[in-house]
Amino acid sequence: MMAVSARAQVISLYRLLMKESSKFPSYNYRTYALRRVRDAFRANKNIEDPKTVEKLMTEGQESLAMIQRQVCVGKMYEAQKIVVEG
Repeated sequence: MMAVSARAQVISLYRLLMKESSKFPSYNYRTYALRRVRDAFRANKNIEDPKTVEKLMTEGQESLAMIQRQVCVGKMYEAQKIVVEG
């Protein structure tokens, strides 16, 4: 079984990824990101090798940073309306 602190870190990362993914302004991006996060964590839930867990945590942190950037970009363009709407 993985160490308690590692487990807590994994759960914390999962919650952060879900929280950030739910911020996508676009419904399609939001549902896709949430599904990908859930599926990735489910697929890797039985991994106990510390090196593998560490590698997956690093990938998760990178994904979190990417999601945060994409949410930011999505929000910048969300409010802009085309001329016809104005």
